[in-house]
Amino acid sequence: MPHETTLISTIVIGLVLAFILGAIANRLRISPLVGYLLAGVVAGPFTPGFVADQTLAPQLAEIGVVLLMFGVGMHFSPKELLSVKAIAIPGALVQITVATLLGMVLGWSLGWPLSAGIVFGVALSTASTVVLLREMQERRLLETMRGRIAVGWLIVEDIAMVLALVLLPAFAHLGKTQAAAGGASFDVQALILTMGFTIGKVVAFIAVMMLAGRRVVPWVLHRIAHTGSRELFRLAVLSISLGIAFGASALFDVSFALGAFFAGMILSESELSQRAAEETLPLRDAFAVLFFVSVGMLFDPSILVRDPWPVVATVAIIIFGKSLAAFAIVLAFRHPMSTALTISASLAQIGEFSFIIAALGLHLELLPQRANDLILAGALLSICANPLIFALAARAGPKLGRWKGSAAEPVAEPEEDKETLLIPTRLNEHAIIVGYGRVGSLIAERLLLEGRPLLVVEERRDLVDKARGAGIEVISGNAAQPGVLAAANLEGAQTLVVAIPHAFEAGQIVAQARSSNTELEIVARAHFDAEVELLRQHGASFIVMGEREIARGMLERILLSRPAASAA
Repeated sequence: MPHETTLISTIVIGLVLAFILGAIANRLRISPLVGYLLAGVVAGPFTPGFVADQTLAPQLAEIGVVLLMFGVGMHFSPKELLSVKAIAIPGALVQITVATLLGMVLGWSLGWPLSAGIVFGVALSTASTVVLLREMQERRLLETMRGRIAVGWLIVEDIAMVLALVLLPAFAHLGKTQAAAGGASFDVQALILTMGFTIGKVVAFIAVMMLAGRRVVPWVLHRIAHTGSRELFRLAVLSISLGIAFGASALFDVSFALGAFFAGMILSESELSQRAAEETLPLRDAFAVLFFVSVGMLFDPSILVRDPWPVVATVAIIIFGKSLAAFAIVLAFRHPMSTALTISASLAQIGEFSFIIAALGLHLELLPQRANDLILAGALLSICANPLIFALAARAGPKLGRWKGSAAEPVAEPEEDKETLLIPTRLNEHAIIVGYGRVGSLIAERLLLEGRPLLVVEERRDLVDKARGAGIEVISGNAAQPGVLAAANLEGAQTLVVAIPHAFEAGQIVAQARSSNTELEIVARAHFDAEVELLRQHGASFIVMGEREIARGMLERILLSRPAASAA
């Protein structure tokens, strides 16, 4: 029986190539993202061998964008998003304008008409959702003020691109009408009405989510959670994230990513948000990898030989033009140098919306094929360079922050999130608990009753606030980062309790702690025998495996009740 395997082969070959090349890149101490992109080049139509379906791959990648934005939304509340509107809205709009103007200048120098330059500039002005969030998550910046500004900036860019997608057909139609009428003026009224209608639909979607969604979505998840079925709960989370994203696009002409973000933000107010985020994590990572593969598939390496200088100019606009504009805007709003560098690095790349704008421009005959090739080349090269840009920004931050000669640098630096201010503890002979979740909070509660000096290391803002509310000293950040553990005074501590459920991250924490203090008592948790072995190799003194402890408690109960049963 013949089978159509286009979908299967696209997923399988894409993931296998991404795994092989990503592992090689990681071995060479290069970001795995580079490997994923090269996997797309290998599977694309411009290289010999297997060619993946170029219509299916971007659609699969879009699922990754939806799940990623849904997860990010669960880390934000409407209040937090509104707290950065003062910089995110004007900053994103000015940065889009600057990038568009630079694109127009490059288009003019290449002999393109004004309309092509405008579309080209708009395509270069918006950053990739997936790349920005992956870099933020890897560096644990999503929970900081810098992270909130970056996400707010991204949301404004997404809304601006939604407007651009709606206005481009009207722009093309008006341009053709003007040409047919012998140069008659644009119908400004029609353009304003189109823009107003689009903004109205975005506002209507946000209103529906804020008024109805915040009641319905948490209620549905709580009802499903009470059934006790993990399978149904996982299906409910996926249905809500993907369903709302699709509904936002179909009914309100809002992007999938924006719809998913608001769905996650509404769910963030539920107690089940953390569990929902964990359930979507494996699919989110898999489809995010397919996004990078789909980007690589669009890239034609021959453009580097055919058009080297336009490629260099395009990449310069993306990496330097956009970044310098964002850097100046953030400093103008009196934010710290570290924030300005982080936002600049975040925006120094382009992605999914750029491809959509370019494809629509080609379809409407507003953009030449050469411009589309330059956009794809700029996307791949800027995404490859983005991890390096982030690393350079992290190194430059402390040095530039000490430089007092800049008029834009605030005289009194505004307070950043406490996560970014690692003030070393003064505690000695204390216990350190990494993770204040279900396990860590119970341990901390008992140690407080015993009067033991206690320090908690936690990165989730809600748990940080909860621990501080209980009167516990907290270092906010990821304990896998050396600077965070150093602030916890490992040399003077008596005990380290690693209560987080992620074994690989826990292993990094244990290894760093053991290298800092060879006499430290380190207690860790595990779920499998392999995790026990991993933690033991890294230097854990005592490891508790949850399943064994549950089995031991059950056996004790059975054995204790046996004499009574015999006597009866």
